[in-house]
Amino acid sequence: MTDAFFTCRKNVLLAKSPSTQIEGVFAATRGRSVPEEQEALLQQWLEEGVENLPASESVPAVRKVSVTLTSDWLEGSELLMTSLSDLNTSPEVTRCAEQQLSELNALASSELQDHAVAELARLSAEETVTVGGSAPWAAVVPQTDHQTAGCAGINVEVLNDDPAVLAWSLACDAETVPPVLPAQPVQDAGPFYPVPTEVPYHEILWRDWEDLSVQPCVLEQVSKNTPLFEFRVMSYNILAQDLVEQGLDLYVHCHPDILNWNYRLPNLLQEIQHWDPDVLCLQEVQENHYWEQLEPTFKEMGFACFYKRRTGTKTDGCAVCYKHSRFQLISLSPIEYFRPGLDILNRDNVGLVLLLQPVLPEGLGLKAVSPLCVANTHVLFNPRRGDIKLAQVALLLAEIDKIARTTEGRYYPVILCGDLNSVPDSPLYKFIRNGELSYHGMPAWKVSGQEDFSQQSYSRKLLAPLWPSSLGVTDKCQYVTLCQPKKLGRREYSRDFLLQFRFCDAACERPPQLVLLEGVTDAKPVASAREYSAVTALPKRHNTFSLPGKQQLFVCRCSGVIQHGLNLTSVYSHFLPQRGRPEVTTMPMGLGATVDYIFYSAEPVENKAGRRLYKDGALKLLGRLSLLSEDVLLMANGLPNHFCSSDHLCLLASFGLEISSL
Repeated sequence: MTDAFFTCRKNVLLAKSPSTQIEGVFAATRGRSVPEEQEALLQQWLEEGVENLPASESVPAVRKVSVTLTSDWLEGSELLMTSLSDLNTSPEVTRCAEQQLSELNALASSELQDHAVAELARLSAEETVTVGGSAPWAAVVPQTDHQTAGCAGINVEVLNDDPAVLAWSLACDAETVPPVLPAQPVQDAGPFYPVPTEVPYHEILWRDWEDLSVQPCVLEQVSKNTPLFEFRVMSYNILAQDLVEQGLDLYVHCHPDILNWNYRLPNLLQEIQHWDPDVLCLQEVQENHYWEQLEPTFKEMGFACFYKRRTGTKTDGCAVCYKHSRFQLISLSPIEYFRPGLDILNRDNVGLVLLLQPVLPEGLGLKAVSPLCVANTHVLFNPRRGDIKLAQVALLLAEIDKIARTTEGRYYPVILCGDLNSVPDSPLYKFIRNGELSYHGMPAWKVSGQEDFSQQSYSRKLLAPLWPSSLGVTDKCQYVTLCQPKKLGRREYSRDFLLQFRFCDAACERPPQLVLLEGVTDAKPVASAREYSAVTALPKRHNTFSLPGKQQLFVCRCSGVIQHGLNLTSVYSHFLPQRGRPEVTTMPMGLGATVDYIFYSAEPVENKAGRRLYKDGALKLLGRLSLLSEDVLLMANGLPNHFCSSDHLCLLASFGLEISSL
């Protein structure tokens, strides 16, 4: 009997108070028996209830009692992403409810507890249901037109819309139903910042799945009866707990409970499990959490996992996981952007590049599908150091070029995921998408477009060459050792032509190993006006030259232009036409921005006003999970919140790879 009253006491508080405010109070007694505490709580509840009940109120018959089965695994995000049609009533709970009903009927005969039973009967009954093989959670079944106990009115039609209403619409609404039994304050509860009660959480944060398989290029493929290898890719910055604790000032809008890792981990895992990606790219993965919790869980979910921690003293890094039933690993290449002695590469960011072979289902006969290159990275945040960001991306693209390039000089399909800490239409974004960027003289803060530092008196500018030749990466974002040598005799230069380079910027730099000889090596060459004009008139394509019988030599890298040939375009358009607002993937300090991306290989169609247009090639975009706008996230108290346990939204896309005959 005390167990039943203990459960009902919790339900009254749940109905009248924000859920996180009281969840911790009852968590201590969940799953174990504490008779003394329950007896004291029962007595307190009886005394307070009798004092507050009107004398004229009668005792109605007890019909059903509240049966609550809790689960640490299922949180609000399950309600957000599950439709009511997926729910099935659990027969075990019905028997449990009948047993407690008989106990309460006996309890009702006691005169001491008449008024308590009367109030108990006013509580809405709950039936525990099971969601598609997952752990059980409680769904409220209305007995009258409106819920009582000071809750907002919920009718049957609302319940049929989405089960998230069941958990998040229980907010106080004095205009609808006057409160009968006031909620008791929870001891030691901190301040709470609730969502506006008039809009349920599931209506605020609902994300639609956009089916793009009706595009003409995909329909054309279907009309040709060409099968596709379909798979899902998720990119998610899950917010390392160490970074939360180091920057609590960034999360003053959050209730402390939702910043706890023990609260955030089940939400994150459940969100990943719900969307069920075949390839998972994670950023800000804390090392100890990865080895102790994430990797074991992902392996149980059928993933093969690879992790790269940031260099130096950093405790987080990047992870790439893939379903071993869908892909096999061909090659793995972790990347460290830190290069000792180079100011342009002196930060601890990292990346991962994998080459995966899709596993075709049995029964397709002699069929083949192209390997897939998947890259994941987290670029430097500092908005002032766009030069470092650009160099890190160039290194990543050089690694992709090495992994994804075929023997014929083409590329396997590429998917690039990550937190690039750059906004859409910034120079860095345009470089990835358009394949070219002229950076010489550009202010470093302008590269990422995160903030405007144009009013500062001093601004770091990007100068050519952006990185030294000792890095071994060309201006085409390729490793020097992988560049194909020119055919002998194809481009031979005369002595007079080579002499035109003797006064270029690179030739006028004093080599650090050069021995100083007075009158010999201490003088700087000075070009005449005629010779200087001849050098400056050289076309930009003369960045390199080769000698007869020699491999390609890289002498002059002073064009100030970098390029790559991967032909990448974004999964997202970065704008919500139905709302007339830009998409948002993160909300630092309450300001929405897009910094997370999924790029994929496509075929260029044309250049229009400096913007390259693409169409799908062998890798086709079939669908994506819609993003949200800044005003929507502000209604949900920003990020993180009760549903989204990171300060970033996850990105999810569905792709199809052409399956060809051998």
